[in-house]
Amino acid sequence: MNFLYQKNNHFNLANIATFFNIACGMFAIYFLTHHDFFLAAIFAWGAGIFDIVDGKIARKYNLSTEFGIQLDSYADFLSFVIVPPMYIYFAVIDGKDFSFIMNLFVAVVFIYYIISGLRRLIQFNINAQEGEVAKYFVGVPTPLGAILLWLSYLVFLTGFVNEFIILIFMIVVGYLLNSKVKIPHL
Repeated sequence: MNFLYQKNNHFNLANIATFFNIACGMFAIYFLTHHDFFLAAIFAWGAGIFDIVDGKIARKYNLSTEFGIQLDSYADFLSFVIVPPMYIYFAVIDGKDFSFIMNLFVAVVFIYYIISGLRRLIQFNINAQEGEVAKYFVGVPTPLGAILLWLSYLVFLTGFVNEFIILIFMIVVGYLLNSKVKIPHL
C-alpha cells in the first residue's frame, strides 16, 4: 500500500480522491439527465467533499504534483463548471416554451458561464505552485460558484424568482469567477 503515498504515482491517495470527485460529477450528470435532482445534488455535494479531501491529503502527505494540480482542475471543470449549469438547465429551463430570442439568451448565458469557469481554472493552474496554498483566492473559486448556482435553484423553487433572474444571476457568478474579489482559503 506504499504506492498510495508515493508522490509521483498517478494513483496516489490524493489523486484517487480526485478521481472520486470526477466519478461523483459523472453520476450527477447521469441523474440530471434523468431528472432526479435529489440524487444529482447528493453526487454534486459528494464531488465537493472529495475536492476538499484531495487537497488536504495532498498537503498532509506531501503528494502535490503538477499532475495532481492539472487533474484537480479537470475534476473541478466537470463537477463545478459543467454540472451546475446543467443542473440549472434541467431543473429550471428544460421544457419551457421560450421565444427564439430567449432561447438564444439562454445559450449565451450557459456558454458564458462555462467559458468563465474554464478561464478561471486555467489561470489558477498557471499561477499554482506545487505544495503551496495561497491565503486567499482571487475571484470566486469554482466550487463556491457551484454552491451559489445551487442556492439560486433553491430560491427558484420558492417561486420568488423566475428563470430570467436565475440567468442574470448566472452571469453575475460567471463574472465573479474571474473578478478581483478576494475569498479566504479555508
